[in-house]
Amino acid sequence: MIGCFVTGTDTGVGKTLASCALLHALARHHPRVVGMKAVAAGAEPDGLGGWSNEDTRALRAASTLIVPHALSNPVLLPDPVSPHIAAQRAGRVVTLAPIVSAYQQLATLADAVVVEGAGGWLVPLSDAPPDAVPASAAPALSIADLAVALQLPVVLVVGLKLGCLNHAMLTAMAIRAQGLTLAGWMVSRVDPAMLEPEANIAWLQRNLGAPLLADMPYQAQPDARRCTVQLPKEWQ
Repeated sequence: MIGCFVTGTDTGVGKTLASCALLHALARHHPRVVGMKAVAAGAEPDGLGGWSNEDTRALRAASTLIVPHALSNPVLLPDPVSPHIAAQRAGRVVTLAPIVSAYQQLATLADAVVVEGAGGWLVPLSDAPPDAVPASAAPALSIADLAVALQLPVVLVVGLKLGCLNHAMLTAMAIRAQGLTLAGWMVSRVDPAMLEPEANIAWLQRNLGAPLLADMPYQAQPDARRCTVQLPKEWQ
């Protein structure tokens, strides 16, 4: 079974677009592929008496395997804010065990699972208690902790805009510092007015130390099928 964890240099850089593009690419080699939005913050009525998240709906549409919502999105929080704040507002505490269990069940059903994170690498999922001393010893969780718990290779989505070189290099360093593999990265051209985009991409190709899997064009109406992905050979 093939699995990967998709993270980004920031919020709104195209992680869902990249995750869907990966699913479409994997589906050309494997019959059963499924996307998982481990933690989603922001929900709308689904028209069936329940609630759903926009990213989760996109991942389900790009999947060839339909699974229960509890597996493809084990944590759904109502408000579109940082997950730890959304959880506090909902009176919930995000823990890793249910997410890991959902992933393990997906892994028994699918040939390939693409797990999309939330925000960037260190986005908090739960917060330390306000009276915790020291704060570093408190049981706070981040997206990085989730990726480590799943032990998946990571795909980094780089939002191509001013500042992305620093953000990409810091995120790559953090991923490797956690003992995880940076399997590749995907460029997301989020700023069509950015100066010297090709020079920025070339610098990252020389310095990130991982293969460029896709160069996703700016799209006013994002369509993952328009994104060409070069999968690592071991995923084909």
